[in-house]
Amino acid sequence: MGHLDEERFAATLAGCAGCGGKAFEITSYIDRQVSVMLADPNDDGRWGHDGEKLIDGTTRIVCLGCRRVAYESDDCPRCHAAGGLARAAGPSRMEVPKRCPACDGTELTVIGLTAATVRTAAGSRPTQPAARALLGEDGFHVMALACDACDWVAVSEPCPLCGAPPPLRPRP
Repeated sequence: MGHLDEERFAATLAGCAGCGGKAFEITSYIDRQVSVMLADPNDDGRWGHDGEKLIDGTTRIVCLGCRRVAYESDDCPRCHAAGGLARAAGPSRMEVPKRCPACDGTELTVIGLTAATVRTAAGSRPTQPAARALLGEDGFHVMALACDACDWVAVSEPCPLCGAPPPLRPRP
């Protein structure tokens, strides 16, 4: 589990300690799945997370009313390495090959982590996440690759966000 658990996350969103507001902007590293052909994305991808992963990857919560920071951590949201968040701003540590190394296929599925922003307010559903980086941009970190034609899979050995060595902590 990340630094925030569901109880602490809910308590943070219950109301701003500064102004009492109940509208927040949440920054979180969450899963994004992208289909690629010859290493080029076919689209912007789709989100592959649930509420637990949103909470687990949260790095910052800011009140939209008074801009007070309600929660912030500079640790890596994936492995908790101290100061790891700064290293997550760079390029992916795992590259997407143009072809599958096992069968020479041209279509792969990429699963990565990217910073996203979600807005929430009391009594309403959170907004759809807005990605801060897409595949190929700094801040989008490939954590797994799978060939669509065979059983080949590759998984990032170090932490995909900050590069810390394994073992990685379990994720929800």
